[in-house]
Amino acid sequence: MVHMFAHAEIVLVVIVVAFAIFKLLKLTTELSMFLSAIVAAIAHSILLRLASDPRGIVPLIPVRHIVEGAFTYFDVCLIFLTATFFMALFRDSGGVAFIVRKIVSAFHTRRNLCLLFLTLVLLLPGAITGSGATTVLTVGALVGSVLTSMGIDETKRAAIIFMGAAMSAAAPPINLWAMMAAAGANMPYVGFGKPLLVLSLLGALFSTYWLAGKANKKLELQEALSMLPEVPERQNWFRVGFPFVLLLALILAGRIWFFNMPVLGLPLLFMLASLSVVILSPKPLPIWQIACSTVHSLLPLVGIMVVVGVLIQIMALSGARGLLSLLIVTLPLGVLYATLFFILPISEGALQYAVAPLIGVPLIMLFNMKGMDPVIALSAMAVIWPIGDCLPPTAIVGRATVIELEYKGKYYGEFLKTCLIPMAFVALIGTLFLIFSTNLSFLEG
Repeated sequence: MVHMFAHAEIVLVVIVVAFAIFKLLKLTTELSMFLSAIVAAIAHSILLRLASDPRGIVPLIPVRHIVEGAFTYFDVCLIFLTATFFMALFRDSGGVAFIVRKIVSAFHTRRNLCLLFLTLVLLLPGAITGSGATTVLTVGALVGSVLTSMGIDETKRAAIIFMGAAMSAAAPPINLWAMMAAAGANMPYVGFGKPLLVLSLLGALFSTYWLAGKANKKLELQEALSMLPEVPERQNWFRVGFPFVLLLALILAGRIWFFNMPVLGLPLLFMLASLSVVILSPKPLPIWQIACSTVHSLLPLVGIMVVVGVLIQIMALSGARGLLSLLIVTLPLGVLYATLFFILPISEGALQYAVAPLIGVPLIMLFNMKGMDPVIALSAMAVIWPIGDCLPPTAIVGRATVIELEYKGKYYGEFLKTCLIPMAFVALIGTLFLIFSTNLSFLEG
């Protein structure tokens, strides 16, 4: 027993030290994770050889486990790629610009309603794709232009876009943190829609209205429209709305008539919705170019999903994952309540999606053993995690925001400081949902 724990402890230490060294060498997070997994696999093999008959055959690098780990989240990667491709086609067809221009035209004299609908626009891309970066790249600049016309200063504009992107990644139906943690805990991804929707909406709306402040400039319609891209003349609400109606109808059909409806899978549903965008587009779309740019922009995110799978597989093989789970589930609930709102965003900033299977799975098992509602608890954590995407060392969504909006201020001294209060609000409501998860179980479904 002591030998088993010592083995897992050594491998876990090797992973942490190797990851720290590779990050100090300025390697990317994805490459640092992958190399630390390889080093851990080698350390595991060496320890096995030392503990057993040296004539035994123990591969130095367990290639089979590395390959299996790389395909752990293959389905999630397909959802990621097809959903983002769908949104890219929709954007290039003029759909996003059409919606934003209609919102500005209809509510330019009613500031609060205009902010409400702009927030909903920010939530849409990430909710469909699971990526906050996709929100920034598809609608960030357009919404930012309208916020500029409202007289909102540069730093608050960037903070609004980031918080909207973070909450869009947390919004249903696609929340990658919840999906990965649920998969690791052998828990069906069912019942997360309402709690994720409530939490992400509260976080996004509070962030927008808190940062936008009171009106200090009247929104001039012509000025706002001049800052937005032109829309093809033939674009209309039917062309804009039909792909989403089709997508929703196919999803609901599979849930309502589950005995008669074949299982199509989300990737195929997104491709069918993409086909409808191409057919209804008022102008020809460069499909191949859009597909290539989509894959290129998502390479870092898909890469981290593949690498996370490899790391989790090696940790499970060596016992390091079990040791980490044991350490987490033996912590007192009071300690977790007092620290999770702080630990979850920081761990997301360091490890990105890897935190869901590494930390989320044992936490869900702990909360379930304590009689808490696992769906509500995981939903709460899955909304807190995305706010860490502006924290170092990765800060993927935060960096994408300042680049897309051509932000001129200081990242840490101004932008990050402005985000702190909205981030604290999201962490607070997430923690409250976690603590009172049993009382909020009516939100499942």
